Amino acid sequence: MTSSKSKKAQRRLSPWFWVPSLYFAEGIPYIVVMIISVIMYKRMGISNTDIALYTSWLYLPWVIKPLWSPVVDLFKTKRLWIIVMQLFIGAGLACVAFTIPVPNFFQFTLAFFWLLAFNSATHDIAADGFYMLGLTEHQQAWFVGVRSTFYRFAMLTGQGLLVILAGYIESHSGLESVEINVQAVNQTVNQRIVSPDSLEISPLDGDLRIITHPQKLEITIEKKSRHEIDQITEMVKQWNANFMTTREAEKKQDQSTAPSWWQRNVVVKIESGFRAIFGSDKKIADRLEKTGNVRVIYFYLSRQPEPDRTIVVNFGRESGDKSINLIEGARREFTAANWNQPLMSLIQLDPKLKQPTSADFVARAGNIPLSWMVTFGFMAILFLFFSLYHHLVLPYPKEDSARTDITFKSFFKDFANTFVLFFKKDKIGLSIAFLLLYRLGESQLVKIASPFLLDTQELGGLGLTTGQVGFVYGTVGIAMLTVGGLLGGFLAARHGLKKWLIWMAIAINVPDVVYIYLAQTQTANFFIINLCVGIEQLGYGFGFTAYMLYMILISEGKFKTAHFAITTAFMALGMMLPGMISGWIQELIGYYNFFVWVLISTIPGIILVNFLPIDPEFGKRQEK
Repeated sequence: MTSSKSKKAQRRLSPWFWVPSLYFAEGIPYIVVMIISVIMYKRMGISNTDIALYTSWLYLPWVIKPLWSPVVDLFKTKRLWIIVMQLFIGAGLACVAFTIPVPNFFQFTLAFFWLLAFNSATHDIAADGFYMLGLTEHQQAWFVGVRSTFYRFAMLTGQGLLVILAGYIESHSGLESVEINVQAVNQTVNQRIVSPDSLEISPLDGDLRIITHPQKLEITIEKKSRHEIDQITEMVKQWNANFMTTREAEKKQDQSTAPSWWQRNVVVKIESGFRAIFGSDKKIADRLEKTGNVRVIYFYLSRQPEPDRTIVVNFGRESGDKSINLIEGARREFTAANWNQPLMSLIQLDPKLKQPTSADFVARAGNIPLSWMVTFGFMAILFLFFSLYHHLVLPYPKEDSARTDITFKSFFKDFANTFVLFFKKDKIGLSIAFLLLYRLGESQLVKIASPFLLDTQELGGLGLTTGQVGFVYGTVGIAMLTVGGLLGGFLAARHGLKKWLIWMAIAINVPDVVYIYLAQTQTANFFIINLCVGIEQLGYGFGFTAYMLYMILISEGKFKTAHFAITTAFMALGMMLPGMISGWIQELIGYYNFFVWVLISTIPGIILVNFLPIDPEFGKRQEK
């Protein structure tokens, strides 16, 4: 009996039973907080400004992680911290799922994302520490590739499979999509704009569905006076504003509130500076000023939905001639109170259009809240399983115990000393500047890339579905990121970091130009989109190698582990601060100009690498 128990315990100590699952579990919550939250909020109708600002704040737990890492060492075991944190992460994911359908979902889900971020950062501390305690030195070296592979697999699952799952549920739930072919014709057609009040809307039999009027749209190719078009546009905007949901109305009211001192004296001046340099988004501004002909499409529901149900209709151009544009009425939330008050969507022809042409528009009403509720519910169950599984399989290293040999006073004295020694390193100011500026462009791009792919073409985006975005970043993107990282590691090991540093800096920054191309062309070719994102991710993976190696370089010496943790804090800070303002900048100057700004932001990092003191032999594989 005793022998049986001993064998069972020995099996539990096998690293293959817990290293892969532990690092898969470490990667998922980070991707959820940093990437999936952005995509979910975009699909739920949150502005790019709010998405970038509030989700960038979620980096804070990783910024200050070194400050509370001693708590994990002082209290209880790292094994217990892992199990409890996974349980808390599962509970946090469940809370996100339950609060998605509530009226103030943004505030509630954001609060739980904050808790998830702190739990995830704490889990990182415990997992990395346990890895060193639960394995011999030889096993640590052997399994370093395994842990990295399964962390990448977590990225693939989070950015790819989970987003694709949400997209699949969204496209196979809710109401059936409605396709509308809009034709620009030479012959004169009846173009009288019908007052929405005059439409006789009564409940229809059958399933709840989207009703359009008219079902086929033709627009005569002719120019109209700007004054007339402006009047029609204002009328359509006013009508749509009258039937906003409570959340939409509150947002509009917040935007119309009198500006504060900070807004008047700081924000407005910065905005003026950006506009003076870049102007507004010319493509969108042009559309609002065009004098091409217009017509209206009306959307409403076939009958009243359930009292607690919200139907979100997103309307935009799917394919066809970009000379036919949607200039108002891209989104509406229908409820039991406004189901029979039509959304007026205004479509306009380019005034330079001379020949007949057409474009296909689609109104989608997938059940977006349900898709994300199921996705987060699945992840919650997964982490409850992880907590139970790791409770059963994690070994009990003798070294994994609460530190009773030192006092709080002596511990924090040594802890403070590690910070002092870090900031006394040679040219530490230059090193910190590198950590903050090397990814200045990427830190802004990462918050806007997914919204750009999801936004309609009329808003400057590419109009991809949720599932398509999951494929682009979760499969092609991750694959190319991995290839770039492996290539960077191989070349750095062969020739040293110094030789490849400038090329890695160029590789991580210059490929951002592909987003300028995508914003300019707004291509509907899915292969081209994947190719562009793949190139950018390949460059990022290659260039990020230099960043990681330099973090290792400046951590050399006494307190190496603690100093590396400090560099990771600066790494997170370098992502957090620029990311917070990226959405505001994008909405100020538009996608195309924003990506130009991102490319300009890469210049300081590229210049800085030329001044870093690096031993030419650092990073080279040592010959035995």
